[in-house]
Amino acid sequence: MTYPIDISGVTKRYGDIVALDNVDIRVEKGELFGLIGPDGAGKSSLYMILATLLAPDSGTATVCGLDTVKDFRQLRTRIGYMPEKFSLYQDLTVAENLKFFANIFGVSVKDNYDFIAPIFGQLEKFPTRLAGALSGGMKQKLALGCALIHKPDILLLDEPTTGVDAVSRSELWDMLTVLKKKGITIMVSTSYMDEVSRCDRIAMMNQGKILATDTTANLLKQVGGNLYAAVASDMFRLLKLLRLLPQVIDCYTFGATLHVVGSHDFNTRSIMAILEKEGVADTKIYPIKGDIEDLFIKLTSNGG
Repeated sequence: MTYPIDISGVTKRYGDIVALDNVDIRVEKGELFGLIGPDGAGKSSLYMILATLLAPDSGTATVCGLDTVKDFRQLRTRIGYMPEKFSLYQDLTVAENLKFFANIFGVSVKDNYDFIAPIFGQLEKFPTRLAGALSGGMKQKLALGCALIHKPDILLLDEPTTGVDAVSRSELWDMLTVLKKKGITIMVSTSYMDEVSRCDRIAMMNQGKILATDTTANLLKQVGGNLYAAVASDMFRLLKLLRLLPQVIDCYTFGATLHVVGSHDFNTRSIMAILEKEGVADTKIYPIKGDIEDLFIKLTSNGG
């Protein structure tokens, strides 16, 4: 079976730093695939390899059946690539940027505009506005439109929602759903764990390694059921005490609470009694369902 994106054993080093460590990913046709991980995980290096801008030190990557190193010229007409940093010409207008990228690919904005029209929305009202004068959300829409002007088979988006407001983030994911229905295979990276539910499958990445790949539903089964939230007036002392208890496998800050991974003999009443003896009398501990961020912490704690 030929996959639209097939990454096998890809490794990339920058001096002594291993940015990608034997990465394997296969994306299926028409899939909206998410690459999830923090800054420095290696996501951008992988995208640059897929976009034919960087060669791996070892391993292979093919897109649309074309090798990203050997067939880079053919491949560049088949992919749309949107890097993390806004890379359009800020001293050109919206219309001029679109025309420039259309000319690069030898297509007409007029002929292909219907394909990108659903993305633009309010941008259509400002064809003469300089790209540098657009808001963060509008810049992302323009960048996405330029990446799609030649109707690519594959769309590569590297952290497209970084630095934009919550409304623009939601709108962009809605656009990706529309593009998926048009038959485009999409690979999108993000450091926002709450965005994973919009993907068909995800790969979790940290320090250049793939920790796990599956649907979100299947991955969440790995979180386990012995997870609790804990709060008290002195959260720092609570954190230190919980980490000392043999019934606690792990304990970490999670927003305004602590998340506690308990062993099989974890009992909230006995734990709170121990804490009360240690001077933390107002502790509340209650069971919760874990999310993808809990799983990420679990996998990285296990040496990922």
